[in-house]
This record gives sequence, structure tokens and C-alpha cells, in this order.
Amino acid sequence: MITVFGSINMDLIATTARLPKPGETVAGTGFSTAAGGKGANQALAARRGGAAVRMAGAVGSDSFADGALALLKQAGTDLSLTKTVSEPTGTAHILVGGDGENVIVVVASANGTVSQNDATTAVDTMAAGDTLMLQLEIPPASVERALTAAKSKGITSIINIAPLTSEAARLGRLADIVVANETEFELLAGREGLSSEERIEAMQSLSRETGQTVIVTLGAEGVVAVRNGQVHRARGLKIEPVDTVGAGDTFCGYLAASLDAGIDFDKALRRAAVAGSLACLKAGAQPAIPEAAEVDARV
Repeated sequence: MITVFGSINMDLIATTARLPKPGETVAGTGFSTAAGGKGANQALAARRGGAAVRMAGAVGSDSFADGALALLKQAGTDLSLTKTVSEPTGTAHILVGGDGENVIVVVASANGTVSQNDATTAVDTMAAGDTLMLQLEIPPASVERALTAAKSKGITSIINIAPLTSEAARLGRLADIVVANETEFELLAGREGLSSEERIEAMQSLSRETGQTVIVTLGAEGVVAVRNGQVHRARGLKIEPVDTVGAGDTFCGYLAASLDAGIDFDKALRRAAVAGSLACLKAGAQPAIPEAAEVDARV
């Protein structure tokens, strides 16, 4: 069983031929809305990856709430720990360029009300051997409470240290498995401008120090991990990305689902990398998270 403790948003997505420079206005080519939030995206990916999933978080009592939860409900996600509050539902304002790159502004709103008591409640419903998955779009004190409570119960914790916050490096060291992109990992390691070799050395050093599994996603280059002293690598698919929004969340959700199912780590890493690749192939319909059958056919 996987419990995702994190954010739930409504995404407001605009597409354009290229991303504007600071102070510049460009013409848009399309607009759409979609359920989002790193927590909800990862929960949906884990559910589509085959796991039983509970989502713990918060939405508002506004018109965005139903849409933000719709895909989770359709997928059969347990929403018993998702509360409704007076704050508006969280939003993410996403601008996607013609090359698939994006810029995102997240407004926490209801996600900011997810409390330390909510963390305790979520972990209290879990048992040793379950998996807790977290991100950094809810208050850091709540993330920390959940991580420390999970450790005391023998629950496996996975944290994706995104978005990059001032608390990311400290909180990232508290989980059993930490997932970061290249930039996020450099913050975690306290070193900038790492070469590929230096990155591996830093990952090995961090893993020895903390006992963690350390995973770094590398975009088109795939993913590299250090686990129990061993270096593991996996490639996704060779694709021309249309939209990279949600790819990292898809990777994390599929990784959690695969490990929760007892899949060998190397295969779990490859399965997650393939899922992340497939999530990049459709624009304006995020989260474009593939179903397990599509992923497993390509692994």
C-alpha cells in the first residue's frame, strides 16, 4: 500500500511557440486545464502503475476542487485522508514552449493548510512495509513530521525534492529513497557544476553517509541510482518530447508502485524511466500519465 502525502492542484496550462524572455509578451497557441499537483500526479501514476494508493492532502470548497480530484477518483484512489478547507484549491500556472520545455508558478492555497497533525494521521493509518511518498509543495514541517513518523514505524519513505526549496537539502536526507534531478541533487550534495563522474562520486558519498538510495533523473540521458553501494542505470525511450510537465512525477509514481510490488530494483528503475518518457509525448492534457499495460509493453 502506498500513501502519498502531498499537494493537489488544478493546472492552468498555456502553450506557445517559445517561452518568453523576462518582460516579454508572446502569443499563445492553446489553453487547457487539468488535474495536477505533484502529490496528486504521483498518486495517479502509482495507481496507474498497479498499486493500491491513498492520497492525503487538501482541496478547497471552490469550483476547482472536483476537477482536481476527478482523475484520482476515476482511478480508484482512496481519498479518505483528503480534506476540504476554506482556502482555495491550489493552482499551478504552466507555460509550455514549442520544444517541450516549461515554466511553472505554483500557488499553494489549500496545500498550505496540510499540517503536522495531518502527517501524524496519515502515518498512523499505515503499517510496517508500506510506502510513503512525499514532495515539497506542502509545508516543510509537515513533510518532516511524516518522514520521522514513518521511520519509527518501519515504513519505506520516498521523497522527490521538488520543487527546489530552502528546506530541500535537509528534508531530502530524512527519507529512505531520495529522487532528484541534476540541479536538485547538486543542492542536496552541496556542490555545483558536477561532471558525470563527480555526480556518481557525490551520490556514493551521500548514500554511504545516510544509508539512502539516491536517484538522479537526467532527462534524455535516463536515470542513475546508488543503492547499497551499487551504481544502477536505466534509459527511457528515445523520443522527441512534446511536453515534459509531469514526467518527473510519473517517474516517481511508477518507481514507488514497482518497488511496492516487489519488482527487482533494476527493472523498477527501467519501468519508471519508460513511464516518464511516455508522459512527455502528449501536450496540453496533463497529467499525461500512461497506463501500466502501455509501459510494460515497452520495458
